[in-house]
Amino acid sequence: MTLKYTLGAVVPAIVLAGAMAVPASAFSLNRLGGAQVEGGAEISAFDAETANLFVTTGDTIEIFNLTTPSTPTFVSSIDLTNPSNIGGFESGGVNSVAFSKGILAAAIEADTKQDDGIVAFFDAQGNFQIKFNVGALPDMVTFTPDGSKALVANEGEPNDDYDVDPEGSVSIIDVANGTVNTIGFGGVAIDPEVRIFGPGATPEQDLEPEYIAVSEDGSTAYVSIQENNALGILDLDTETFTAVKSLGFKDHSLKGNGFDASNEDGGINIQTHPVLGLYQPDAIATYTVNGETYVVTANEGDARDYDGFSEEERVKDLILDPTAYPNADELQQDENLGRLKTTNTLGDTDGDGDVDQIYSYGARSFSIFDAAGNLVFDSGDDFEQIIAADFPEFFNINDGDPEEFDDRSDDKGPEPEGVTIGMFDGRTLAFIGLERSGGVMVYDITNPTAPSFVTYEPSFSEDISPEGLVYINREDSPNGEPLLVVSNEESATISVYQAVPEPGTMLGLLGAGTALLGIKRKRSA
Repeated sequence: MTLKYTLGAVVPAIVLAGAMAVPASAFSLNRLGGAQVEGGAEISAFDAETANLFVTTGDTIEIFNLTTPSTPTFVSSIDLTNPSNIGGFESGGVNSVAFSKGILAAAIEADTKQDDGIVAFFDAQGNFQIKFNVGALPDMVTFTPDGSKALVANEGEPNDDYDVDPEGSVSIIDVANGTVNTIGFGGVAIDPEVRIFGPGATPEQDLEPEYIAVSEDGSTAYVSIQENNALGILDLDTETFTAVKSLGFKDHSLKGNGFDASNEDGGINIQTHPVLGLYQPDAIATYTVNGETYVVTANEGDARDYDGFSEEERVKDLILDPTAYPNADELQQDENLGRLKTTNTLGDTDGDGDVDQIYSYGARSFSIFDAAGNLVFDSGDDFEQIIAADFPEFFNINDGDPEEFDDRSDDKGPEPEGVTIGMFDGRTLAFIGLERSGGVMVYDITNPTAPSFVTYEPSFSEDISPEGLVYINREDSPNGEPLLVVSNEESATISVYQAVPEPGTMLGLLGAGTALLGIKRKRSA
Protein backbone atom coordinates (compact mmCIF):
# COMPACT_ATOMS: atom_id res chain seq x y z
CA MET A 1 0.00 0.00 0.00
CA THR A 2 1.35 3.43 -0.91
CA LEU A 3 0.23 7.02 -0.79
CA LYS A 4 0.44 9.42 -3.67
CA TYR A 5 -0.69 12.89 -4.59
CA THR A 6 -3.64 13.25 -6.96
CA LEU A 7 -5.16 16.36 -8.38
CA GLY A 8 -8.26 17.78 -6.71
CA ALA A 9 -11.50 17.76 -8.67
CA VAL A 10 -11.58 21.49 -9.44
CA VAL A 11 -8.39 23.25 -10.52
CA PRO A 12 -8.22 26.69 -12.17
CA ALA A 13 -6.54 26.19 -15.53
CA ILE A 14 -4.17 29.12 -15.11
CA VAL A 15 -2.86 27.76 -11.78
CA LEU A 16 -2.45 24.26 -13.19
CA ALA A 17 -0.42 25.53 -16.11
CA GLY A 18 1.97 27.37 -13.81
CA ALA A 19 2.41 24.42 -11.45
CA MET A 20 3.13 22.00 -14.31
CA ALA A 21 6.34 23.81 -15.21
CA VAL A 22 8.32 20.99 -13.54
CA PRO A 23 6.39 17.74 -14.20
CA ALA A 24 7.93 14.32 -13.70
CA SER A 25 6.71 10.74 -13.54
CA ALA A 26 5.50 9.71 -10.10
CA PHE A 27 6.27 6.33 -8.68
CA SER A 28 5.38 3.94 -5.94
CA LEU A 29 7.68 1.78 -3.86
CA ASN A 30 6.78 -1.85 -4.44
CA ARG A 31 8.23 -4.41 -2.04
CA LEU A 32 9.90 -7.06 -4.18
CA GLY A 33 11.01 -9.26 -1.32
CA GLY A 34 13.19 -9.53 1.72
CA ALA A 35 15.03 -11.84 4.05
CA GLN A 36 15.41 -12.61 7.72
CA VAL A 37 18.85 -11.72 9.06
CA GLU A 38 20.20 -13.88 11.84
CA GLY A 39 21.11 -11.71 14.81
CA GLY A 40 19.54 -8.46 13.60
CA ALA A 41 19.75 -5.93 10.77
CA GLU A 42 21.10 -2.45 11.26
CA ILE A 43 23.28 -0.83 8.59
CA SER A 44 23.85 -2.10 5.03
CA ALA A 45 26.25 -1.46 2.16
CA PHE A 46 26.02 -2.64 -1.46
CA ASP A 47 28.59 -3.75 -4.03
CA ALA A 48 27.26 -3.27 -7.56
CA GLU A 49 29.96 -5.50 -9.09
CA THR A 50 29.00 -8.67 -7.16
CA ALA A 51 25.45 -7.60 -6.18
CA ASN A 52 26.39 -8.45 -2.60
CA LEU A 53 24.72 -6.67 0.31
CA PHE A 54 26.61 -6.44 3.61
CA VAL A 55 24.42 -6.16 6.71
CA THR A 56 25.60 -5.44 10.26
CA THR A 57 24.00 -7.32 13.15
CA GLY A 58 26.22 -6.19 16.01
CA ASP A 59 28.40 -9.29 16.31
CA THR A 60 28.56 -10.21 12.62
CA ILE A 61 28.36 -8.90 9.08
CA GLU A 62 25.91 -10.99 7.07
CA ILE A 63 26.38 -11.13 3.30
CA PHE A 64 23.38 -11.54 0.99
CA ASN A 65 23.32 -11.58 -2.79
CA LEU A 66 20.75 -9.44 -4.61
CA THR A 67 21.18 -10.75 -8.15
CA THR A 68 17.49 -11.60 -7.91
CA PRO A 69 16.25 -8.71 -5.76
CA SER A 70 12.95 -10.41 -4.94
CA THR A 71 14.77 -13.28 -3.22
CA PRO A 72 17.95 -12.16 -1.45
CA THR A 73 20.11 -15.20 -0.90
CA PHE A 74 22.44 -15.72 2.04
CA VAL A 75 26.11 -16.00 1.05
CA SER A 76 28.20 -16.04 4.21
CA SER A 77 28.82 -14.44 7.59
CA ILE A 78 31.81 -12.60 9.04
CA ASP A 79 32.06 -13.48 12.74
CA LEU A 80 33.49 -10.47 14.56
CA THR A 81 33.44 -12.14 17.98
CA ASN A 82 36.50 -14.12 16.86
CA PRO A 83 39.54 -11.81 17.14
CA SER A 84 41.42 -13.83 14.53
CA ASN A 85 38.89 -12.67 11.92
CA ILE A 86 39.82 -9.02 12.46
CA GLY A 87 43.54 -8.97 13.08
CA GLY A 88 43.40 -9.96 16.74
CA PHE A 89 41.11 -7.14 17.86
CA GLU A 90 38.70 -7.72 20.76
CA SER A 91 35.43 -6.45 19.29
CA GLY A 92 32.57 -4.87 21.16
CA GLY A 93 30.42 -4.91 18.02
CA VAL A 94 30.21 -3.50 14.52
CA ASN A 95 28.31 -0.24 14.10
CA SER A 96 28.55 0.59 10.42
CA VAL A 97 29.73 -0.61 7.01
CA ALA A 98 30.52 1.08 3.71
CA PHE A 99 31.66 -0.25 0.33
CA SER A 100 33.75 1.32 -2.43
CA LYS A 101 35.93 0.01 -5.26
CA GLY A 102 36.22 -3.54 -3.98
CA ILE A 103 36.70 -2.63 -0.32
CA LEU A 104 34.27 -3.26 2.52
CA ALA A 105 35.00 -1.02 5.52
CA ALA A 106 33.56 -1.85 8.94
CA ALA A 107 33.54 0.46 11.99
CA ILE A 108 34.11 -1.75 15.04
CA GLU A 109 34.10 -0.57 18.65
CA ALA A 110 36.35 -1.99 21.36
CA ASP A 111 35.15 -4.44 23.98
CA THR A 112 35.39 -1.49 26.40
CA LYS A 113 33.45 1.18 24.53
CA GLN A 114 35.61 4.06 25.76
CA ASP A 115 38.78 2.49 24.30
CA ASP A 116 39.89 3.17 20.75
CA GLY A 117 38.16 1.14 18.06
CA ILE A 118 39.19 0.02 14.59
CA VAL A 119 38.08 0.13 10.98
CA ALA A 120 38.58 -3.24 9.33
CA PHE A 121 38.90 -3.64 5.56
CA PHE A 122 37.57 -6.76 3.80
CA ASP A 123 37.41 -7.70 0.15
CA ALA A 124 34.12 -8.13 -1.75
CA GLN A 125 33.85 -11.75 -0.58
CA GLY A 126 34.26 -10.79 3.08
CA ASN A 127 37.90 -11.83 3.54
CA PHE A 128 39.80 -9.73 6.09
CA GLN A 129 42.60 -7.57 4.65
CA ILE A 130 43.82 -5.01 7.18
CA LYS A 131 42.72 -3.00 10.20
CA PHE A 132 43.28 0.63 11.20
CA ASN A 133 43.20 2.08 14.71
CA VAL A 134 40.74 4.96 15.06
CA GLY A 135 39.05 6.83 17.93
CA ALA A 136 36.69 5.67 20.64
CA LEU A 137 33.33 4.24 19.55
CA PRO A 138 33.58 4.45 15.76
CA ASP A 139 29.87 4.78 15.05
CA MET A 140 29.76 5.35 11.31
CA VAL A 141 32.05 4.89 8.31
CA THR A 142 31.76 6.18 4.75
CA PHE A 143 33.96 6.66 1.70
CA THR A 144 34.61 9.81 -0.28
CA PRO A 145 32.93 9.66 -3.73
CA ASP A 146 36.19 8.65 -5.44
CA GLY A 147 36.90 5.96 -2.84
CA SER A 148 40.31 7.42 -1.95
CA LYS A 149 39.47 8.04 1.71
CA ALA A 150 37.40 6.33 4.37
CA LEU A 151 35.96 8.65 7.01
CA VAL A 152 34.99 7.48 10.48
CA ALA A 153 32.78 9.26 13.05
CA ASN A 154 34.27 8.43 16.45
CA GLU A 155 31.47 9.25 18.86
CA GLY A 156 33.47 8.95 22.07
CA GLU A 157 30.54 8.36 24.42
CA PRO A 158 31.22 8.40 28.19
CA ASN A 159 30.78 5.39 30.42
CA ASP A 160 27.60 4.98 32.47
CA ASP A 161 29.13 6.59 35.56
CA TYR A 162 30.18 9.53 33.38
CA ASP A 163 33.67 9.55 34.85
CA VAL A 164 35.41 8.38 31.65
CA ASP A 165 34.62 10.53 28.63
CA PRO A 166 36.82 10.08 25.52
CA GLU A 167 37.20 12.85 23.00
CA GLY A 168 35.00 12.79 19.93
CA SER A 169 36.81 12.83 16.59
CA VAL A 170 36.83 11.94 12.91
CA SER A 171 39.45 9.57 11.49
CA ILE A 172 40.52 9.89 7.85
CA ILE A 173 42.01 6.75 6.33
CA ASP A 174 44.02 7.24 3.14
CA VAL A 175 43.21 4.05 1.27
CA ALA A 176 46.20 4.08 -1.09
CA ASN A 177 48.81 4.94 1.54
CA GLY A 178 47.26 3.04 4.43
CA THR A 179 47.63 5.98 6.81
CA VAL A 180 45.23 7.35 9.41
CA ASN A 181 44.76 10.91 10.62
CA THR A 182 42.40 11.32 13.59
CA ILE A 183 41.06 14.85 13.94
CA GLY A 184 39.59 16.23 17.15
CA PHE A 185 37.97 19.54 18.00
CA GLY A 186 40.85 21.26 19.81
CA GLY A 187 41.21 24.85 18.66
CA VAL A 188 38.15 24.66 16.39
CA ALA A 189 35.78 27.64 16.19
CA ILE A 190 32.62 26.42 17.90
CA ASP A 191 29.36 28.32 17.49
CA PRO A 192 28.44 29.70 20.96
CA GLU A 193 24.91 28.28 20.52
CA VAL A 194 26.31 24.72 20.37
CA ARG A 195 25.41 23.18 23.70
CA ILE A 196 28.39 21.84 25.64
CA PHE A 197 26.78 20.30 28.69
CA GLY A 198 28.35 17.08 29.91
CA PRO A 199 29.47 17.39 33.56
CA GLY A 200 33.10 18.50 33.67
CA ALA A 201 33.56 17.88 29.95
CA THR A 202 35.76 19.92 27.67
CA PRO A 203 34.35 20.76 24.24
CA GLU A 204 36.67 18.13 22.79
CA GLN A 205 35.13 15.50 25.06
CA ASP A 206 31.57 16.73 24.81
CA LEU A 207 31.21 16.83 21.02
CA GLU A 208 30.12 13.38 19.82
CA PRO A 209 30.21 12.83 16.02
CA GLU A 210 27.33 10.62 14.88
CA TYR A 211 27.25 10.50 11.08
CA ILE A 212 29.22 11.78 8.08
CA ALA A 213 28.19 12.86 4.58
CA VAL A 214 30.65 14.04 1.92
CA SER A 215 30.13 16.66 -0.76
CA GLU A 216 29.94 15.45 -4.35
CA ASP A 217 33.35 16.91 -5.20
CA GLY A 218 34.96 15.21 -2.19
CA SER A 219 36.29 18.44 -0.73
CA THR A 220 34.13 18.74 2.38
CA ALA A 221 32.68 16.38 4.95
CA TYR A 222 29.65 17.30 7.04
CA VAL A 223 29.43 15.67 10.45
CA SER A 224 26.22 15.43 12.47
CA ILE A 225 26.98 15.88 16.17
CA GLN A 226 23.64 14.71 17.44
CA GLU A 227 23.50 15.26 21.20
CA ASN A 228 25.07 18.69 20.77
CA ASN A 229 22.58 19.69 18.04
CA ALA A 230 25.46 20.67 15.80
CA LEU A 231 27.01 20.22 12.37
CA GLY A 232 30.76 19.94 11.98
CA ILE A 233 32.28 21.14 8.70
CA LEU A 234 35.51 19.34 7.80
CA ASP A 235 37.85 20.48 5.02
CA LEU A 236 39.16 17.27 3.46
CA ASP A 237 42.02 19.00 1.63
CA THR A 238 43.57 20.39 4.81
CA GLU A 239 41.99 17.71 7.04
CA THR A 240 40.85 20.26 9.60
CA PHE A 241 37.49 21.30 11.00
CA THR A 242 36.64 24.78 9.80
CA ALA A 243 33.54 25.19 11.99
CA VAL A 244 31.11 23.56 14.37
CA LYS A 245 27.74 25.12 13.67
CA SER A 246 24.63 25.03 15.85
CA LEU A 247 21.61 23.75 13.92
CA GLY A 248 19.33 26.06 15.89
CA PHE A 249 15.87 25.32 17.18
CA LYS A 250 12.49 24.57 15.65
CA ASP A 251 9.68 26.82 16.85
CA HIS A 252 6.76 24.52 17.62
CA SER A 253 4.51 27.47 18.38
CA LEU A 254 4.28 28.26 14.66
CA LYS A 255 1.49 26.92 12.47
CA GLY A 256 2.71 23.88 10.54
CA ASN A 257 5.27 22.99 13.22
CA GLY A 258 2.86 21.29 15.60
CA PHE A 259 3.17 17.84 17.14
CA ASP A 260 1.36 15.48 19.47
CA ALA A 261 3.03 15.97 22.86
CA SER A 262 1.25 13.39 25.01
CA ASN A 263 0.69 9.66 25.10
CA GLU A 264 -2.10 10.21 27.61
CA ASP A 265 -4.37 12.61 25.72
CA GLY A 266 -6.76 9.95 24.48
CA GLY A 267 -5.79 9.99 20.82
CA ILE A 268 -4.23 11.99 18.01
CA ASN A 269 -3.78 15.63 18.99
CA ILE A 270 -1.37 17.49 16.70
CA GLN A 271 -1.17 21.15 17.68
CA THR A 272 1.30 23.96 18.22
CA HIS A 273 3.06 24.28 21.58
CA PRO A 274 5.27 26.89 23.32
CA VAL A 275 8.29 24.63 22.82
CA LEU A 276 11.54 24.82 20.89
CA GLY A 277 12.79 21.57 19.35
CA LEU A 278 16.43 20.60 18.96
CA TYR A 279 16.92 19.17 15.46
CA GLN A 280 19.58 16.64 16.58
CA PRO A 281 19.86 14.63 13.35
CA ASP A 282 21.11 11.09 13.24
CA ALA A 283 21.74 10.21 9.57
CA ILE A 284 22.55 12.92 7.05
CA ALA A 285 23.18 12.98 3.29
CA THR A 286 24.41 15.51 0.74
CA TYR A 287 23.50 16.45 -2.80
CA THR A 288 24.36 19.21 -5.27
CA VAL A 289 22.11 21.73 -7.03
CA ASN A 290 23.63 24.23 -9.46
CA GLY A 291 27.06 23.67 -7.96
CA GLU A 292 25.89 24.23 -4.38
CA THR A 293 26.01 21.52 -1.71
CA TYR A 294 23.01 20.85 0.51
CA VAL A 295 22.80 18.66 3.61
CA VAL A 296 19.66 16.60 4.25
CA THR A 297 19.05 15.59 7.87
CA ALA A 298 16.80 13.04 9.59
CA ASN A 299 15.91 14.85 12.80
CA GLU A 300 15.65 11.98 15.27
CA GLY A 301 16.66 13.66 18.54
CA ASP A 302 18.63 12.11 21.37
CA ALA A 303 19.18 12.72 25.08
CA ARG A 304 22.05 11.90 27.40
CA ASP A 305 20.66 9.56 30.02
CA TYR A 306 23.33 7.86 32.13
CA ASP A 307 23.54 6.72 35.74
CA GLY A 308 26.12 9.43 36.38
CA PHE A 309 24.24 12.16 34.53
CA SER A 310 20.83 12.54 32.92
CA GLU A 311 19.36 15.57 31.23
CA GLU A 312 15.87 14.10 30.70
CA GLU A 313 13.00 15.69 32.56
CA ARG A 314 9.29 15.78 31.84
CA VAL A 315 7.54 19.12 31.56
CA LYS A 316 5.37 18.35 34.59
CA ASP A 317 8.53 18.16 36.72
CA LEU A 318 9.91 21.52 35.60
CA ILE A 319 9.55 24.77 37.50
CA LEU A 320 8.13 27.01 34.79
CA ASP A 321 8.62 30.76 34.88
CA PRO A 322 5.21 32.35 35.66
CA THR A 323 5.76 35.20 33.23
CA ALA A 324 6.86 33.00 30.32
CA TYR A 325 4.21 30.38 31.11
CA PRO A 326 1.28 32.00 32.94
CA ASN A 327 -0.83 28.90 32.23
CA ALA A 328 1.78 26.53 33.64
CA ASP A 329 -0.71 24.48 35.67
CA GLU A 330 -2.70 23.71 32.52
CA LEU A 331 0.37 23.04 30.38
CA GLN A 332 1.80 20.62 32.92
CA GLN A 333 -1.21 18.31 32.87
CA ASP A 334 -0.38 14.89 31.43
CA GLU A 335 -2.85 15.32 28.58
CA ASN A 336 -1.12 18.54 27.51
CA LEU A 337 2.66 19.01 27.82
CA GLY A 338 3.18 17.28 31.15
CA ARG A 339 4.43 14.00 29.70
CA LEU A 340 6.78 15.56 27.12
CA LYS A 341 10.44 14.73 27.65
CA THR A 342 12.67 17.80 27.69
CA THR A 343 16.23 18.75 28.55
CA ASN A 344 17.09 20.39 31.86
CA THR A 345 20.34 21.77 30.41
CA LEU A 346 18.62 24.64 28.57
CA GLY A 347 15.82 27.08 29.23
CA ASP A 348 16.77 29.10 32.31
CA THR A 349 17.59 32.17 30.27
CA ASP A 350 17.81 34.63 33.18
CA GLY A 351 19.55 32.34 35.67
CA ASP A 352 16.88 32.52 38.37
CA GLY A 353 16.36 28.77 38.67
CA ASP A 354 13.14 28.34 36.71
CA VAL A 355 12.52 27.47 33.05
CA ASP A 356 11.81 30.36 30.70
CA GLN A 357 11.82 28.22 27.55
CA ILE A 358 10.99 24.53 27.12
CA TYR A 359 13.25 22.52 24.78
CA SER A 360 12.33 19.08 23.40
CA TYR A 361 14.34 16.41 21.55
CA GLY A 362 14.25 16.07 17.78
CA ALA A 363 12.18 17.98 15.26
CA ARG A 364 10.04 15.01 14.08
CA SER A 365 10.92 15.98 10.51
CA PHE A 366 13.61 16.09 7.88
CA SER A 367 15.45 19.28 7.01
CA ILE A 368 17.72 20.70 4.34
CA PHE A 369 20.66 22.93 5.27
CA ASP A 370 23.01 24.81 2.96
CA ALA A 371 26.78 24.29 2.91
CA ALA A 372 27.25 26.82 5.73
CA GLY A 373 24.75 25.05 7.98
CA ASN A 374 21.84 27.46 7.44
CA LEU A 375 18.33 26.00 7.36
CA VAL A 376 16.63 26.28 3.98
CA PHE A 377 13.74 23.82 4.47
CA ASP A 378 12.00 21.77 7.15
CA SER A 379 9.10 19.38 6.63
CA GLY A 380 7.24 20.78 9.63
CA ASP A 381 4.59 18.44 11.02
CA ASP A 382 4.18 16.51 7.75
CA PHE A 383 5.13 13.10 9.10
CA GLU A 384 2.61 13.04 11.94
CA GLN A 385 -0.09 14.66 9.77
CA ILE A 386 0.34 12.12 6.95
CA ILE A 387 0.20 9.12 9.26
CA ALA A 388 -2.73 10.60 11.21
CA ALA A 389 -4.71 11.13 8.00
CA ASP A 390 -4.03 7.82 6.30
CA PHE A 391 -2.98 5.32 8.96
CA PRO A 392 -4.43 6.70 12.21
CA GLU A 393 -4.39 3.34 13.98
CA PHE A 394 -0.60 3.32 13.65
CA PHE A 395 -0.03 6.89 14.84
CA ASN A 396 3.17 7.25 16.90
CA ILE A 397 3.24 3.54 17.64
CA ASN A 398 6.29 1.89 19.15
CA ASP A 399 8.29 -0.60 17.08
CA GLY A 400 5.46 -1.52 14.73
CA ASP A 401 3.01 -2.50 17.47
CA PRO A 402 -0.51 -1.03 16.96
CA GLU A 403 -1.30 -1.92 20.57
CA GLU A 404 1.15 0.84 21.46
CA PHE A 405 -0.85 3.50 19.60
CA ASP A 406 0.25 7.06 20.53
CA ASP A 407 2.92 5.62 22.83
CA ARG A 408 5.80 7.67 21.37
CA SER A 409 4.06 11.05 21.33
CA ASP A 410 5.70 12.17 24.58
CA ASP A 411 9.13 11.14 23.28
CA LYS A 412 10.13 11.85 19.69
CA GLY A 413 7.04 10.86 17.73
CA PRO A 414 7.68 8.81 14.55
CA GLU A 415 11.44 9.26 15.09
CA PRO A 416 13.03 9.86 11.67
CA GLU A 417 16.46 8.23 11.82
CA GLY A 418 17.80 7.13 8.44
CA VAL A 419 18.06 9.08 5.20
CA THR A 420 19.43 8.40 1.75
CA ILE A 421 19.21 10.23 -1.57
CA GLY A 422 18.66 8.88 -5.07
CA MET A 423 17.89 9.99 -8.60
CA PHE A 424 14.69 8.92 -10.34
CA ASP A 425 13.81 10.05 -13.88
CA GLY A 426 15.86 13.21 -13.50
CA ARG A 427 14.48 14.11 -10.08
CA THR A 428 16.33 14.04 -6.75
CA LEU A 429 14.51 12.11 -4.06
CA ALA A 430 15.06 11.85 -0.31
CA PHE A 431 14.06 8.66 1.48
CA ILE A 432 13.56 9.04 5.24
CA GLY A 433 13.11 6.00 7.50
CA LEU A 434 10.86 6.32 10.55
CA GLU A 435 12.34 4.18 13.30
CA ARG A 436 9.30 4.02 15.58
CA SER A 437 6.26 4.44 13.31
CA GLY A 438 7.92 2.38 10.62
CA GLY A 439 8.04 2.85 6.89
CA VAL A 440 9.74 5.30 4.55
CA MET A 441 8.74 8.84 3.62
CA VAL A 442 9.74 9.97 0.13
CA TYR A 443 10.14 13.61 -0.92
CA ASP A 444 11.17 15.24 -4.18
CA ILE A 445 14.01 17.57 -3.12
CA THR A 446 15.09 18.63 -6.61
CA ASN A 447 14.39 22.21 -5.50
CA PRO A 448 15.97 22.37 -2.01
CA THR A 449 13.89 25.37 -0.97
CA ALA A 450 10.56 23.80 -1.98
CA PRO A 451 10.55 19.99 -1.61
CA SER A 452 7.28 18.15 -2.07
CA PHE A 453 5.90 14.96 -0.56
CA VAL A 454 5.78 12.04 -3.00
CA THR A 455 4.74 8.89 -1.18
CA TYR A 456 4.78 7.05 2.12
CA GLU A 457 5.56 3.35 2.12
CA PRO A 458 4.44 1.97 5.50
CA SER A 459 5.82 -1.19 7.10
CA PHE A 460 3.78 -2.17 10.12
CA SER A 461 4.08 -5.94 10.09
CA GLU A 462 6.96 -7.92 8.57
CA ASP A 463 9.53 -5.09 8.45
CA ILE A 464 9.73 -3.15 11.71
CA SER A 465 11.95 -0.25 12.78
CA PRO A 466 14.00 0.82 9.72
CA GLU A 467 17.56 1.64 10.69
CA GLY A 468 19.59 1.89 7.48
CA LEU A 469 18.61 2.79 3.91
CA VAL A 470 20.55 2.19 0.70
CA TYR A 471 19.37 3.51 -2.67
CA ILE A 472 20.67 1.62 -5.71
CA ASN A 473 20.52 3.70 -8.87
CA ARG A 474 19.38 2.12 -12.13
CA GLU A 475 22.91 1.83 -13.52
CA ASP A 476 24.08 -0.13 -10.46
CA SER A 477 20.96 -2.22 -9.99
CA PRO A 478 21.05 -5.99 -10.60
CA ASN A 479 17.66 -5.85 -12.37
CA GLY A 480 18.22 -2.54 -14.15
CA GLU A 481 15.62 -0.70 -12.06
CA PRO A 482 16.12 1.66 -9.11
CA LEU A 483 15.98 -0.17 -5.78
CA LEU A 484 15.71 0.86 -2.15
CA VAL A 485 17.10 -1.56 0.45
CA VAL A 486 15.96 -1.08 4.03
CA SER A 487 17.50 -2.84 7.02
CA ASN A 488 14.98 -3.17 9.84
CA GLU A 489 16.36 -3.48 13.35
CA GLU A 490 13.37 -4.68 15.38
CA SER A 491 12.19 -7.34 12.90
CA ALA A 492 15.78 -8.30 11.94
CA THR A 493 14.91 -8.17 8.25
CA ILE A 494 16.09 -6.61 5.03
CA SER A 495 13.46 -5.45 2.56
CA VAL A 496 13.99 -4.64 -1.11
CA TYR A 497 11.74 -2.13 -2.87
CA GLN A 498 11.58 -1.20 -6.53
CA ALA A 499 10.62 2.26 -7.74
CA VAL A 500 7.82 1.77 -10.25
CA PRO A 501 6.60 4.62 -12.46
CA GLU A 502 2.89 5.41 -12.40
CA PRO A 503 1.82 6.80 -15.79
CA GLY A 504 -0.57 9.70 -15.65
CA THR A 505 0.62 11.09 -12.32
CA MET A 506 3.16 13.77 -11.53
CA LEU A 507 6.13 13.80 -9.17
CA GLY A 508 7.78 16.86 -7.73
CA LEU A 509 5.22 19.60 -8.14
CA LEU A 510 6.53 22.73 -6.50
CA GLY A 511 5.57 22.95 -2.83
CA ALA A 512 3.46 26.02 -3.53
CA GLY A 513 1.76 24.15 -6.34
CA THR A 514 0.58 21.35 -4.05
CA ALA A 515 -1.31 23.84 -1.92
CA LEU A 516 -2.72 25.84 -4.81
CA LEU A 517 -3.86 22.78 -6.70
CA GLY A 518 -5.83 21.36 -3.81
CA ILE A 519 -3.78 18.19 -4.10
CA LYS A 520 -4.93 15.41 -1.83
CA ARG A 521 -3.37 12.19 -0.62
CA LYS A 522 -5.05 8.91 -1.30
CA ARG A 523 -4.27 5.28 -0.68
CA SER A 524 -3.58 2.94 -3.55
CA ALA A 525 -3.32 -0.79 -3.23
